[in-house]
Amino acid sequence: AEAPMVKTQAPGYHRLMLGDFEVTALSDGTFKLPVLQLLAGSSPERLKQALQKGYLQEQVKTSVNTYLVNTGRKLVLIDTGAAQTFGPTLGHLQANLRAAGYAPEQVDEVYITHLHPDHVGGLLAGQARAFPNAVVRLDQADLDYWLSETHLQAAPDAHKPSFLSAMAALKPYLAAGKVRGFSGDTELLPGIRAVAAHGHTPGHTVYQVESQGQKLMLWGDLMHVAAVQFDDPGVTIAFDADQAQAARQRNTLYAQAAQAGYLVGVAHNAFPGVGRLRASADGATYTWVPLNYSSQP
Repeated sequence: AEAPMVKTQAPGYHRLMLGDFEVTALSDGTFKLPVLQLLAGSSPERLKQALQKGYLQEQVKTSVNTYLVNTGRKLVLIDTGAAQTFGPTLGHLQANLRAAGYAPEQVDEVYITHLHPDHVGGLLAGQARAFPNAVVRLDQADLDYWLSETHLQAAPDAHKPSFLSAMAALKPYLAAGKVRGFSGDTELLPGIRAVAAHGHTPGHTVYQVESQGQKLMLWGDLMHVAAVQFDDPGVTIAFDADQAQAARQRNTLYAQAAQAGYLVGVAHNAFPGVGRLRASADGATYTWVPLNYSSQP
């Protein structure tokens, strides 16, 4: 008998152990990103060549990844995806969280890398808190910038929706007294540390997760297009608020990851977005080495 095509993907979660911590990568979905219109710092010809080398087109299906860390005492979600802010192909975080065996009510803390819509849209379920028992923590510089009416009014019209999205996402948590700012490098929990990586936004933060000598750095939007920005870390994207500073942060963290060999989790690398970096002999370019799959965490 002819079987009809199912046309659905497997639940979007991937689990690994990091020392005593359980880390679950959660997919919010994918969306098409017109990278040739957005990338800067290289010629269109070279960008096209890099994409073709990766068997990609000018519009790249881009993952939106979040990461759930169970320390054994606290359940921490790092970023929340876009929900419905970027269209119908995203917004799968809640379903994948449940498929992975957790409920949103169990999340104790939510750490935000920065306040762009594809990282905070999932804070909401309708107009309510999607994680009703969670405290939201992020760098004060991003809070001060994105929640400012002055900055909103001064922003170009094309950027205003990002401000409004950030304000809406945090509103019910602010009303409940559930938002906590920090400044720069900060230990948030035993084994989880915020590391300032400002540039993509004024308060962009990466998160260091470490247990039993094993380390995972969660990079947020340190980079966006693996096929381009590992070969050429100097390439920036239109979303970078400070292009030069974002490129410096990328070069620094690339070099550290390649030298130390620890795991990194990347918000927009192909799901689950976890792997390691290997540097070229001259340290100018990098190769992404995805985590070897195991059926057992």
